[in-house]
Amino acid sequence: MSNATNHPFDIGEISIGRGKLFLIAGPCVIESEHHARSMADAIQRITSDLSIPVIFKASYDKANRTSIHSFRGPGVVEGTRILGSIAKSTGLPVLTDVHTAEDCGRVAEAVDLLQIPAFLCRQTDLLIAAAEAAAKNHRAINIKKGQFVAPADMRHAVEKVRDSGCGRVSLTERGTSFGYNNLVVDMRALPILREFAPVIFDGTHSVQTPSAANGVSGGQPEFIPVLARAAVAAGVDGVFLEVHDNPPQAKSDGANALHLNHLRGVLEQLLAIHSAVT
Repeated sequence: MSNATNHPFDIGEISIGRGKLFLIAGPCVIESEHHARSMADAIQRITSDLSIPVIFKASYDKANRTSIHSFRGPGVVEGTRILGSIAKSTGLPVLTDVHTAEDCGRVAEAVDLLQIPAFLCRQTDLLIAAAEAAAKNHRAINIKKGQFVAPADMRHAVEKVRDSGCGRVSLTERGTSFGYNNLVVDMRALPILREFAPVIFDGTHSVQTPSAANGVSGGQPEFIPVLARAAVAAGVDGVFLEVHDNPPQAKSDGANALHLNHLRGVLEQLLAIHSAVT
């Protein structure tokens, strides 16, 4: 699935779209500074042992929770402080979601990648604000494909970002709505998306069952390795995994998270597949 025109770029020492598999991993949300730091340290140890480049991720605000009573995170001020501190102490690039145009400037000062959530991938003002903030601070943009968007239509989101001054943009596949409370992954989407930008596969949100039980999203984490292996075999540039040390107690998306204890084994499989197909 190689494509010399898909605009590769670098984030620090990590090459995006140049043939070396990389990982984006971390908890769904910043539950506390201590927890975020411990997760970053644990993930860094595992990926360092396996020589796979990693970008740490965590959200400062989960603005699209199903219930108004659900935990959302520490907010933009405290969240960006925590993420910036983790980046400085670990040396890892850091990614977080942005939900409003107003947050983009502050977030771009603290993190390396601004992520556009799937539900917001068509929001022009947000894409423009994120692109302008990223360009000003030499950051990058990761756009998650909406569950409702055809793969070929994601070219428009990419064009909005590039036309607003940020050429460093990637796309992430995270499944497509299939009826109610279910997602499926069409592997044909991966080469289609890669015509426009480097492509990342989100192996954890792809096994989510949205709002499936009493308004709370569930998941089928046993299928994370299956889908991730298929995506790497198809030639994706990177893999996105939400990882938690105690998924049943996670404050957001624990039902579809990969347990930290399983991360090493999954990555070993993915690296073996990547080596075989490249």
